[in-house]
Amino acid sequence: MGVTGCSRYGKGAFAIGVFDQRIALTMPIESGSAGVPIFRGIPGEGAQSLSSAYGEQPWLGDAFGSFTSSPNRLPVDTHEMVAMVAPRGLFIMDNPHIANLGPRSASVAALGGAEVYKALGAGDNITYWSDVQDGSHCANRSEWRTPLQNNIRKFLLKTGNEPGVIRISSRALGRLADWRDWPTPVLSDGPTTPPPAGGDCAAAVSVNQWTGGFVATVRVTAGAAPVTGWTVTMTLPAGAGITSVWSANRSGDTGTVRFTNVAYNGAVAAGQSTEFGYQGTGTGAGMVPTCSAA
Repeated sequence: MGVTGCSRYGKGAFAIGVFDQRIALTMPIESGSAGVPIFRGIPGEGAQSLSSAYGEQPWLGDAFGSFTSSPNRLPVDTHEMVAMVAPRGLFIMDNPHIANLGPRSASVAALGGAEVYKALGAGDNITYWSDVQDGSHCANRSEWRTPLQNNIRKFLLKTGNEPGVIRISSRALGRLADWRDWPTPVLSDGPTTPPPAGGDCAAAVSVNQWTGGFVATVRVTAGAAPVTGWTVTMTLPAGAGITSVWSANRSGDTGTVRFTNVAYNGAVAAGQSTEFGYQGTGTGAGMVPTCSAA
């Protein structure tokens, strides 16, 4: 599933991609202030002011109001939102010809977030492209056609593997070194699962936990032979319950739950993987999945 939009809809697409892990490809276009551009860079770039963006649409919570004139006091910035999309696909499209959009600040956010992509071993999953000739807002640009097609094939159709590209226009080139006072972290994208030796399958789960709920992403990996279907069994912690699931069928909501493939992801080539996920209440810590092939 992918999400995209331009201008204020670019802000919305960016926010959805950040917080909804079901989104495989996030594609904000010229999102402007309160979108991709770092908050700290906007006052010096001549972009739409944070107070204007704060009052225009409800992209920012009430607590943000006290920071509109002093973004340097913020404990976070948008490069961390870029990083929250990782390792999923992200294609940021920007316009260097309109200073009001904050394209220089957007490039800094992309460069900062890209460091986390690299740390996760997913540096090829992010693209930022502002090197375009047409200065019109929300125009259909020929420069984006090829990277857009590459991203759709890679993350939505699963038929390509072209690496992402960072291509920043010299008209609005941000320098990460001017803002960064932190080293690139050393991270891993959850547990890794080596392919099982036989013709069976293996499963690993990674959990994004918050107070009162969680999202679990389960990776199913085929062994030395392809599988035509799979079942993952997992026991939820006491008090935990499933509220929604995607890319799988489930046998129940609590206790020991069996997840089976749906029509489009049952066939997995030898040594390859597919994923499904679910959202739940309570805690997702300590779940250990087992996998059996059909």
